[in-house]
Amino acid sequence: MQITLNTPLDMHLHLRDNEMLKTVAPLSAQTFSAAIIMPNLVPPITTKEEVKAYKNRIKEAIGDENFDPLMTLFFKDDYSYEFLKEAKNEITAIKLYPAGITTNSEGGVSSIDSESLKNTLEAMSELNIPLCIHGESNGFVMDREKEFVPVYEDLATKFPNLKIIMEHITTKDSVEALDRHPNLYATITLHHLLVTLDDVAGGMLQPHLFCKPIAKRYEDREALLKIALEAHPKVMFGSDSAPHPQHAKEACGCAAGVFTAPIALQVLAELFEKHDKLDNLQKFVSDTAQKIYDFKPAEKIVVLEKKPFTVPAIYDTVVPMYAGEEISWSIASIS
Repeated sequence: MQITLNTPLDMHLHLRDNEMLKTVAPLSAQTFSAAIIMPNLVPPITTKEEVKAYKNRIKEAIGDENFDPLMTLFFKDDYSYEFLKEAKNEITAIKLYPAGITTNSEGGVSSIDSESLKNTLEAMSELNIPLCIHGESNGFVMDREKEFVPVYEDLATKFPNLKIIMEHITTKDSVEALDRHPNLYATITLHHLLVTLDDVAGGMLQPHLFCKPIAKRYEDREALLKIALEAHPKVMFGSDSAPHPQHAKEACGCAAGVFTAPIALQVLAELFEKHDKLDNLQKFVSDTAQKIYDFKPAEKIVVLEKKPFTVPAIYDTVVPMYAGEEISWSIASIS
């Protein structure tokens, strides 16, 4: 059995920098045509010059691979209309992080409300620059995303012309919010379609499944699965593949992030086949994202086949999800 995917896209990807960038960037560039690149480096990407320099480093890391890094700025509430107009041709979106809520987000926004962010969000609306948000409060860890839904809804109501992407959603509450506002969209990761908190911490702690937002309850996973498998027109694949060196994951103070880039398409094929929804995989990994972001990426044809593949135990210093385990789908060809 085979399935052909035309122009797979990863709409939420962490490539890091320096040696880590050299390790992980080629793994995404091999199988994806393009990806939205997160800006939370140290220091974060906040200027046009930094965007261009980071893009050049990515291009150098991937060599001759046919892959388009879709760049983002790290949100600041004092970006002017003039600044954004000048930067627009270099970026695809702007990513907003609540301060201190996830990896390298210390410089994020401390107060997320429609009034304090008004000037920047109005400029983004006018310039048609999408806003990507890591939507979590500082509350109890299992309730953080649910508590953030009213913030999404307030922003969607106050800025109706602003395209808002709820990144890596994990709850049924976020799923329900999607259809209440025409300008709300979402990405869903591979790992949140597969695991719950039980898989992370129900038995022996599994550090390579620990991420933020943390995996939630069974009913949340089922809600995510339903809209992904049905290829909901406002939902797209974003891996949130987030590499950390093995010593930072298998340690006290375990770093948050699941590394799925090398196996994302294969495991998605396995999952969609299991639910008899392979016909919808093309929409979930490409077609819907092209409509939401209104762009046409360079074509790349990836053929997957139903053939067992053993996931490498490690990629340089990074342990992937399902390390050392056998999955049922493989990459047959890429052109």
